[in-house]
Amino acid sequence: MSKPVPLLSASGLTKTHGRTPALRGASVGLHAGEILAVTGASGSGKSTLLHCLAGIVRPDEGSVTYDGRRLEELPEKRLSELRRTEFGVVFQFGQLIPELTALDNVALPLLLAGTDRAGARARAGEWLERFGVRGQQDLRPGEMSGGQAQRAALARALVTGPRVVFADEPTGALDSLSGEQVMTALVHAARESGTAVLLITHDAQVAAYADREVQLRDGVVAPLGVTA
Repeated sequence: MSKPVPLLSASGLTKTHGRTPALRGASVGLHAGEILAVTGASGSGKSTLLHCLAGIVRPDEGSVTYDGRRLEELPEKRLSELRRTEFGVVFQFGQLIPELTALDNVALPLLLAGTDRAGARARAGEWLERFGVRGQQDLRPGEMSGGQAQRAALARALVTGPRVVFADEPTGALDSLSGEQVMTALVHAARESGTAVLLITHDAQVAAYADREVQLRDGVVAPLGVTA
């Protein structure tokens, strides 16, 4: 029986920042509905790998394939559309827009996709409730705790019903309790919706939430326990 084709895959990625190589032929695959943790030391290229897989930056060499389409062959307009609709991204510090309330931050991707304001705000409220921050929907990010703001960022990433969520150190700026709450909420929402998650982390406790773990060493991906 043939193995299922990954929903998202990278093959032979290389990427150099200035004179510093970040990726040196990295290859990895993410299947539909899977939670995959990519671990590695600081500076090993984890965030660069995520940015290439999400179409945020283009690799110097190699290819990224999503649902049968090679991202490097898509125009920037189509990549932007993918990131608004089929991809969700969560960063370490959430990156919520400070001038907007939690509700409007979560509603923003829907508004950009053409949803009417009332419908976008109603759906945003539902997702905030699912992540346990409905009572803070009128607060701005600076008025929320770190854990509340990060759960709002997760709600924003999932509100459009993406097929893939990219989470770059989503608990890195949180205490252990808040981090556990964020990961529990993320895994529950992903399982419920069948969303695939690419999780970048240096924390073994966070990686334990994943179905599978690979390590990035010196810009190359290896299965857990295998020297790259």
